Amino acid sequence: MIVQMNHQRGGQAMKFVDDSGWEKLTQEEKKRVLFLKQKEVLDDFLERGAITKAQYDKSLGDMKKKMGYND
Repeated sequence: MIVQMNHQRGGQAMKFVDDSGWEKLTQEEKKRVLFLKQKEVLDDFLERGAITKAQYDKSLGDMKKKMGYND
């Protein structure tokens, strides 16, 4: 069984798998969890003013493209 933790970010519940379930995930599931965690970091940077909206958009777009999550 995969254990999930809910993280509240800006009104959205994000689900991440804790370390005990990591080895049971498929490569695609691992990729998705990594993407969501990286996006959370970008969201935090933007929220705290560490990066501009333009930097956020560029970084998120590059990350989506590289990981195959194009809109």
